[in-house]
Amino acid sequence: MKNILILILLPILSMAQGLGNADKIIAKVDNYYILQSEVMTLVQRSKENGQAVDKCQAFESLVIQKLMVAKAEIDSVIVDDDMIKNQLDARMQEMSRIYGNEKNIVAQFGKSIETLKSELKGQVKEQLTAEKMRNTITEKLNVTPEEVSDFFETIPKDSLPVIPAEVTLSQLVKLAKITRDQKSELINKLNGIRDRIIAGENFADLAKEYSEDPGSQAQGGDLGFAKRGQMVGEFEATAMAQDSGAISGVVETDYGFHIIQTLEMRGQEYHARHILIRPDYARFDLTDSKKVLDSLKILIEADSVKFQKAVKLHSDDKATNEAGGIILDQETGSYALPLDLSMEPNLYLSISSLKVNEITKPINYRTPDGKTGMRIVMVKEKKPEHTANLRDDFEKLKSYALNQKQAKTIDKWFKEAIAEVYIKIDPEYEYCNLFQQ
Repeated sequence: MKNILILILLPILSMAQGLGNADKIIAKVDNYYILQSEVMTLVQRSKENGQAVDKCQAFESLVIQKLMVAKAEIDSVIVDDDMIKNQLDARMQEMSRIYGNEKNIVAQFGKSIETLKSELKGQVKEQLTAEKMRNTITEKLNVTPEEVSDFFETIPKDSLPVIPAEVTLSQLVKLAKITRDQKSELINKLNGIRDRIIAGENFADLAKEYSEDPGSQAQGGDLGFAKRGQMVGEFEATAMAQDSGAISGVVETDYGFHIIQTLEMRGQEYHARHILIRPDYARFDLTDSKKVLDSLKILIEADSVKFQKAVKLHSDDKATNEAGGIILDQETGSYALPLDLSMEPNLYLSISSLKVNEITKPINYRTPDGKTGMRIVMVKEKKPEHTANLRDDFEKLKSYALNQKQAKTIDKWFKEAIAEVYIKIDPEYEYCNLFQQ
């Protein structure tokens, strides 16, 4: 079987649409089916991620995923329900961020939120199970420096990968603040909803209608049981302080404004539901954020304060503060960011011509959860495009070598596992030679 790029870990953020009855089953792996639409969706998603696989590679990856899930059942490899719930909530929040609101999500997919969550939950469970099975197969693998060197020597000199230009960046973020009038508007809206509940209307029904938490809205705001320390402090303090059945006043957290009903206490755990209303961040005024950043930029460039210290004292971005504002590539886990058009456009335009230690002017910024503000960004390190070499690119080459070793291990596992699981393939895909030795 070919050594292929394993695609099963690509994020699930879209589903096939418009195929209806034209969709068909193209393979059965034990009790799991593969649809034509899944192959086409994976091909399209790979293009969006810059991988550009063909139909056979996508099909092979899906067969491996289904086989891993089937073998996980046989080998009792189980994914925790909390992990599935957390991942599902994260996916729904990401969809909400991308499409803006639930109405747009429904229009995009032609399905209700409840139906989408049900379908997505099955996909999330299957993906996490396959991921856990894959980790079980490859978790003990590693590569030594000698293996990295040997791997590098096997690459023909005229085929050495070109490492694109990269930068390491630090940011100092000032988020726009909600105005007094905007805050009063949201509090009044939530108090009105609370009054309706107190008057006898159903909490769950109103949560489904008004809550802007995509992870719990379809469940009537129900968050299930949470352990102490799992939720943000203001939310947890309110939920644990009030009696079971009580409904809080308006509680403000980093996520927005809530009313919270505590349903049950169980030791250090509590069961709550809530209705969340988020501010319209697009209406926030950026004037104050820009003024603060302009002043800080002047101080930093005059060497009156170091950028890293200014970040710790003034930045509103909790995710990067402890690292001095250094931006992490969420997909690779690396601080080295590709300096190309895959970067956020206004960031790319602002830093592409800067030298090391130079700082951008304040530029607009939107956080992953949709908040707006501005930031100044310092170029910490800049590497030009170059041909890979052991001295400068050891960690990347180590990753390539490990990926190759993992792929070979998965291939070997696949050839052994197919003897234990029933697999039937539609004639249309037999040309892919999935079982070729």
